[in-house]
Amino acid sequence: MSVLQGLRRLILGRKLDPFDPKTRQHIVLVAFLAWIGLGADGLSSSCYGPEEAFLALGEHRHIALYLAGATALTVFIISLAYNQVIELFPSGGGGYKAATQLIGKHAGLVSGSALIVDYVLTIAISVASGADALFSLLSPQAQGYKLGAEIGLIVMLIVLNLRGMKESIAVLAPIFLGFFITHVFLIVYGINFHAEALDDMVAATWSETAKLTQESGWMFAVALFLRAYSVGAGTYTGIEAVSNNINMLAEPRVRTGHWTMFYMALSLAFTAGGIILLYLLWNAEPVAGQTLNAVTFRAILESLPWDAETARVVLIIVLALEAGLLLVAANTGFLGGPAVLASMAADHWVPRQFRQLSSRMVTQNGVLVMGVAALAILLLTRGKVGLLVVLYSINVFLTFSLSLFGLCRHWWEQRLYRLDWKAKFAMAALGFVVCVAILLVILAEKLMLGGWVTVLITSGVVGFCLLIHRHYEHIRRLMLRVDQVYAIKPDWDEDTRPLPTDAAGETAVILVGNSRGAGMHALRWVLDTFPGRFRNFVFVSVGEVDKDAFNSERTLKSLRARIENSLNYFTSYCASRGLATRTYQAYGGDPLGELLGILPRVFADFPNATVFASKLVFGDETLLTRWLHNQMPLAVQQRLEADGHRMHIVPLAVPDPVAPPPRVSIR
Repeated sequence: MSVLQGLRRLILGRKLDPFDPKTRQHIVLVAFLAWIGLGADGLSSSCYGPEEAFLALGEHRHIALYLAGATALTVFIISLAYNQVIELFPSGGGGYKAATQLIGKHAGLVSGSALIVDYVLTIAISVASGADALFSLLSPQAQGYKLGAEIGLIVMLIVLNLRGMKESIAVLAPIFLGFFITHVFLIVYGINFHAEALDDMVAATWSETAKLTQESGWMFAVALFLRAYSVGAGTYTGIEAVSNNINMLAEPRVRTGHWTMFYMALSLAFTAGGIILLYLLWNAEPVAGQTLNAVTFRAILESLPWDAETARVVLIIVLALEAGLLLVAANTGFLGGPAVLASMAADHWVPRQFRQLSSRMVTQNGVLVMGVAALAILLLTRGKVGLLVVLYSINVFLTFSLSLFGLCRHWWEQRLYRLDWKAKFAMAALGFVVCVAILLVILAEKLMLGGWVTVLITSGVVGFCLLIHRHYEHIRRLMLRVDQVYAIKPDWDEDTRPLPTDAAGETAVILVGNSRGAGMHALRWVLDTFPGRFRNFVFVSVGEVDKDAFNSERTLKSLRARIENSLNYFTSYCASRGLATRTYQAYGGDPLGELLGILPRVFADFPNATVFASKLVFGDETLLTRWLHNQMPLAVQQRLEADGHRMHIVPLAVPDPVAPPPRVSIR
């Protein structure tokens, strides 16, 4: 093992076997761990969402009592509606799959693009808000180091997630639990401390509301409430994370997903609603350089029977746990974002590389893209939470609205077939109305204050995806043409036993991919170009275990069956023509690595071997086409020739779809 390989293994961990049952056990999450890993995004929003909503009320703070109740109720409404997404799409994909399959592919594209931008902002805003909480404890001179600390935290999260989902959650679990326990204590104690004032506060709220409506009218009071309610919309973010990653939950997935959603909704509703109530009960006032949580918690801790120094130390611990939880929430972006990218890659909206898994069964390309994009957003906004919140909420509720509209449409179409459709339709419709109302208020409130940036970025992502999709659809049609032209319909006995190989004879090693036509083109080219030269024909195929293939044991078995059927196609063809054959196959998330790992075995068995591989040739090849398509033949050739082995790349020109098929010889 080289020094570089040793360092890589130290940082990322050892390679995992996708077919080993222990691998899935090592990766999948039970409800408790899923609550920590996926629910942290929602729970962490209590560190900034309630504050933004409360401050938006200005001098009319009595409305905060309605706001606390509405916040808790909204969390449960959206969570219950999203339970239906979990039931309908147990393989994952969440809002993207719901919009795609229940409305249409372009609605899915908009939803997926919004989710990608939203998860980037999740990382950025969580890290920035966590740094704000931590630097609230430090002197004003320390503020200059905050941006550097935020960059370091994102880099750390990238490394943790490249090791794997469960590893990152295991490291961050104590922080999550510490936050939850301390905040439950502070909320319960803080409300109980002013329990006698609750009745008076309710009466005062009614009185102040009546006075406000008399002076300014009901429209003003409602508008003020809706503005604060929408400003705090960041509180509801993260609810969709469970449905996006349901495929990574322990079996039975739907039940595990429901329990995870319940834990998330209960903890978020209690924490967010409770913190707004604390602001009201403890008369929280903004202090420069400190969060409203820090101000309120300091007052609560100083009321306990201990000295000021102990209260200060405990406050430091509480705020450090807030910062830590926001770090856990940022990690949700590294879990959800790559999952959405993988689902979109399966539908050819984004480059196929986003479906690929690393040796740790992690969508590493998605992790890297989310991390780099979050760093860019953080640098552009200088980590200002107020600005990030403006950018944040629009896409969240756009996705919610599309998903819930899709559910409404689905249950309406099912009204003739399902007896329980009315209850499900009602819940989805209620969630849809709530989410659309919040989205409209957010757009009216924030669009000209910076929200247009989010709309512009999301539109750019949509446009880029449309270009990618058009290209892939064109190539899909061309590859169908390749199979029509070059793949031979079996006219031989596929059960013919292969002839024994001669290890000392010259051997043609043919790399076989997904296209039988491309593989047969390479084989026939070898037979025509070197007639009678090769004694053995060895076929090597690598099954790529991508995000979709790793969803379940069934999909893995299907992948293996497809690879074995493809290899049998070539060996039976050779056997029917008296050619000695042998096959090799490997599986993994890194096809190039697996191929370079299996070829030394081939060369050991057949020392006098030459490798051949087909490569698609475009008439107008550009940097984009080189990026979007597999360059593995060139990479393999470079590595093999450096090691002293021979390899030829067989150009595969895509036939013109309107031209007659070229004449090909069949030997």
